[in-house]
Amino acid sequence: MRWTPGAKYHNKKIVESGETFDSQGEYTRWCELKLLQRVGRITNLRRQVRFELLPNQYKTDEKGRRRLVERSLGYVADFVYEEGGKTVVEDYKGMQTDAFRIKKKLMLYILGIEIRLTK
Repeated sequence: MRWTPGAKYHNKKIVESGETFDSQGEYTRWCELKLLQRVGRITNLRRQVRFELLPNQYKTDEKGRRRLVERSLGYVADFVYEEGGKTVVEDYKGMQTDAFRIKKKLMLYILGIEIRLTK
């Protein structure tokens, strides 16, 4: 396991087996989820799954050319897996930022997906 320099909220990134985790807590949760998958409690475990909340937005200029005016807005889930026949979207958060709170609300409103928080 290799430590990388800390970030804004004093978390230390972890690099393990070529994968980078935003914190020790996130890495620990990944190990727990892998164990749960191994014993059959969860299935289809994935990391860093992107969900599109709003697509790219384009505008046609006076010459009829389409140009990008706003890039898409997405949310990247720390973990996604199946549990009891249902898809679980989980995020490991030490601190909830304003941007995360907004994306969490958009996930529920637009996609009908509630994010499970772990800490």
